[in-house]
Amino acid sequence: MMQRPRRRCEGTAMGSTVFNLRPGLGIGPFTLGMPICEAFAQIEQEPNIYDVVHVKYFDEEPLKLDIVISFPDHGFHLRFDPESQRLRLIEIFDVKRLQLRYATSLIGGPSTLATFVAVYKIFGPTFPGLYDRDRGVYTLFYPGLSFAFPIPSQYTDCCHDGEAELPLEFPDGTTPVTCRVSIYDSSTNKKVGVGSLMDKATAPPLPAGSLYMEEVHVKLGEGLYFAVGGQHIPFGASPQDVWTELGRPCGIHQKQVDQMVIHSASDPRPRTTLCGDYFYNYFTRGLDILFDGRTHKVKKFVLHTNYPGHADFNSYIKCNFVIVGQDNGGSFLDANNYKNGITPSTKWEQVKEILGDCGQAAIQTQGSTSNPFGSTFVYGYQNAAFEVMKNGYIATVTLFQSL
Repeated sequence: MMQRPRRRCEGTAMGSTVFNLRPGLGIGPFTLGMPICEAFAQIEQEPNIYDVVHVKYFDEEPLKLDIVISFPDHGFHLRFDPESQRLRLIEIFDVKRLQLRYATSLIGGPSTLATFVAVYKIFGPTFPGLYDRDRGVYTLFYPGLSFAFPIPSQYTDCCHDGEAELPLEFPDGTTPVTCRVSIYDSSTNKKVGVGSLMDKATAPPLPAGSLYMEEVHVKLGEGLYFAVGGQHIPFGASPQDVWTELGRPCGIHQKQVDQMVIHSASDPRPRTTLCGDYFYNYFTRGLDILFDGRTHKVKKFVLHTNYPGHADFNSYIKCNFVIVGQDNGGSFLDANNYKNGITPSTKWEQVKEILGDCGQAAIQTQGSTSNPFGSTFVYGYQNAAFEVMKNGYIATVTLFQSL
């Protein structure tokens, strides 16, 4: 878990923030389906509001559990699907810490209790909810929105057979106060709430023609093929070719000298800090393209998986690559044959089964100050080098043409 430094400023006390509630869409600046990098961009724009941020993920198996951005001072989580890294669920776990505005009404926060009666009055009639007897929680559902209410043990009889008269009021005249609010995509008509119901939330479908996490087919030693747009970037392409196919890069920077050059028998000479080679950075595609400074031709591609726990996390959108394997005759296999293809989800042991063992790894580290996540391991093959994290997942793939 990572925690940003506290930057408490006057006027950001607990409960002072009011977010617009959009059932089935999101709250405030956070929209269901948004990539995790866009969420971080919103956070960085308002450091006085989001002064304490926790990022939680399962380091050993990052694809098994959500990536969660949590705001403890405001009482809500953002849950991102670990594969697509898109927002699938917003959970408000402490309704007293965050005030919501729906149309002209306010609910939640320190001054406006989110009671069952208040919720029913603001959002109107709906179908009877579900009662989880094991958890003692009654969940009320609206399209893209649910409210969970704890039911005291002495009043469980008010929820016969999972149903209750609405709005729910107890014999002593009181009404339960919500303990959790969930906002989720309503297009699938699934009921999302606490416990196992939480897992039913999915990110909304991408619009037709979206380039987000577009499949990039890789033929080792040849180049890149983009599945949606149909572009082809071979080794040896010029900057003009790349601009024509992919558009303006997000950034351009000069390459620093490769620290691994000392291991090269062909060119052991010491270099200055910078060389003439330069990168085109396509952060929104998870891709860097390196040009030779003398010939101005593509000489390398770097593909990024954007896993949490790596120094480059949140610098790139995940590149959805498929590295095409070869059959015994040396011919390239169909890019759709995932059994023999390498993707961002492929673990290192599987890579070795596909490409064979490559021997000992080089250890790569940027130092504990700039890289708190520790070392990674670089394994070299003909035409490709894999940077692998300690959990066995690929961090980057560098593609080149072996001499």
